[in-house]
Amino acid sequence: MEPASALHEVDQRLHTLWGDPRVDHEDDPLEILIRTILSQNTSDRNRDRAYDALRARYPGWVQVLEAPTEAVAEAIRGAGLHQQRAARIKSVLRTIQNGHGALSLAFLNRMADAEAHDWLLSLPGVGRKTAAIVLLFAFGRPFFPVDTHVERVTRRLGILAGKGDPHDLLAALVPAGREGPLHLNLIRLGREICHARRPACPACPLADLCAHVRRKLDPAILALLTDGSTLPALVRRAGHVEPAQVDRARLLALAADPKVDYVEAAGKLSPKG
Repeated sequence: MEPASALHEVDQRLHTLWGDPRVDHEDDPLEILIRTILSQNTSDRNRDRAYDALRARYPGWVQVLEAPTEAVAEAIRGAGLHQQRAARIKSVLRTIQNGHGALSLAFLNRMADAEAHDWLLSLPGVGRKTAAIVLLFAFGRPFFPVDTHVERVTRRLGILAGKGDPHDLLAALVPAGREGPLHLNLIRLGREICHARRPACPACPLADLCAHVRRKLDPAILALLTDGSTLPALVRRAGHVEPAQVDRARLLALAADPKVDYVEAAGKLSPKG
């Protein structure tokens, strides 16, 4: 299946499973920007704790801009790297204030997509993921943010390949108008099922599409991923071969096991031997 078709199928299956997460564009764009800066290399829980502490101490952005960097850093300590983040936040606010006379990103509404994207990238500490999040979730622009979950899932599926920037590689593949729901559903899949260290492949609705799974499985038994039958198989593990009866769940559990090298139909002489 071609990458664009595969990503369309992924989108449809996740929509069927979970529906579309609500994507509205009512939040203050500057709030989204600062939250995203705080989220870099930390958990959502730490981000929210730091953001809430910052706004409790400084209810207005002008107050954040005027506060000493050390005080801002103390307020956001829960996010980690608080000194660096505090300096970045104040620099971002100063750039906006000096360039546009107010602490607001409303002026981005008057810019074309590429111009708005480039302007955000000019800010200290703002990369492509952060810029895409602001433009997608604050302004409804057709950008597809690629975080660690989205990149991991799409690489395992075999949709994302190569060494280029994943934003460039995936942008041309995302179904038009599906940027927000697909982004959020892929994040959910990465958090709940397609874990970094030990993915829960038996629970995955995309297992039959997944290159990470298929590379360990004999093509002769791939039908088990969709037809619900049971077959005898040979499991190659650390140089040893053991027989097993496998159905979909067992097959996917074996594929997810890092100690398993290959699973083949019993009675076949596999080239993986």
